[in-house]
Amino acid sequence: QVQLVESGGGLVQPGGSLRLSCAASGSINNIYNMGWYRQAPGKQRELVATMTSGGSTNYAESVKGRFTISRDNAKNTVSLQMNSLKPADTAVYYCNAKIMWDYWGQGTQVTVSS
Repeated sequence: QVQLVESGGGLVQPGGSLRLSCAASGSINNIYNMGWYRQAPGKQRELVATMTSGGSTNYAESVKGRFTISRDNAKNTVSLQMNSLKPADTAVYYCNAKIMWDYWGQGTQVTVSS
């Protein structure tokens, strides 16, 4: 009964920027943790960045200093500002929300290529 919808993916050149957004809807009391994971072809899904309802953040080491996560608890939205993008950032990015269980969006493709 919880749905997550991502937007903002696309094609960008190395060094460019993208902003991903995710909106949660449905029967929601409180989203404890919300954030972003990504999966490249042939690789496992990995954490990119998450934020708790209290504002604590967790970033993958590979994106620290380049990506910034933000949340609006009242609107149940989360965004990811991605700067200085590298080809290694190419992946499908998935929104994640943890309430009683984990919920996932359908994913949005980010391609970084010259």
